[in-house]
Amino acid sequence: MGSALQLIVGGSALVFGVLFALVSLLLQVFVPYSEYSRYLKWLTLVLFAYVATVFAVRVPWGEALQHTFIPSFTWGNESIGAIAAVLGTTISPFLFFWQAATEVEDVKRHQTEKPLKKAPHQAGDQFRRIRLDTLIGMAASNLVAFFIILTAAVTLHAHGKTNIGSAAEAAEALRPVAGQFAFVLFSLGIIGTGLLALPVLAGSAAYAVGEAFRWPIGLQQKPWQAKRFYAVIAAAMILSVGIVFAGLDPIKALVLSAAINGVVSVPILVLLMFMSGNRRIMGEFMISRPVTILGWVTTGFMGAVALALFASFIW
Repeated sequence: MGSALQLIVGGSALVFGVLFALVSLLLQVFVPYSEYSRYLKWLTLVLFAYVATVFAVRVPWGEALQHTFIPSFTWGNESIGAIAAVLGTTISPFLFFWQAATEVEDVKRHQTEKPLKKAPHQAGDQFRRIRLDTLIGMAASNLVAFFIILTAAVTLHAHGKTNIGSAAEAAEALRPVAGQFAFVLFSLGIIGTGLLALPVLAGSAAYAVGEAFRWPIGLQQKPWQAKRFYAVIAAAMILSVGIVFAGLDPIKALVLSAAINGVVSVPILVLLMFMSGNRRIMGEFMISRPVTILGWVTTGFMGAVALALFASFIW
């Protein structure tokens, strides 16, 4: 199994990357959303391979927990850029479009459900479901992110491997440091993450573009019913694969795109806060005062990080 994963994550990564993109594209185009969404939900379980990886290596837990809650920080482009990138992966612009669009898809799929402004009596059950889904999703994603950082810190970084050029290189560098089992688990996480991220990122782009131009959209639609919507998905897939073949450093590209997401999210959050706090728009579903305060604090913090990032390039 290890040799097979080495083939996938190693020299043939580009070929398998194209294959994964093609499979994801075919699933999005030809599998109805009601079935496709179930595949994505089960696929998220592979992310816990990153959690299992930590228990395959030696972790100085005392030191790890200390630096988790009391991190060291130095002013500079890299440190501030890393903070912006972390924020950009947690509160990403594509999430706003993807989550909203999938909620609309669910409403269309269930004949008994209606938009809440037309059926406010359904709000209680729907809000409880959304709140639970969000809490579980954010807890799981942050847990996985923590263990990815922890694995890299106690293996690669601890042994001076701080310049990794690709996910395949990261997995391969992990083998001599942490052993074959850790390599296999980390490789499974990389493959599963790729299969999960491709359709979500491409789909969210299609929803954003389609809504902006008022095209027929939706993964529940047949390809001939939403041609331009699916064309955007295909273009996003092709572009992502093309970037890999262009010879760019994928790790640096990921960090840069995450930092850009952290900056771009700020004006989107500002608009969302104004809209969600406007009774004329939201009616009885206007957000509460505690949520308003928390939202503006989050927006302000992300705005401060974005300004600090710009300032770090000037001074």
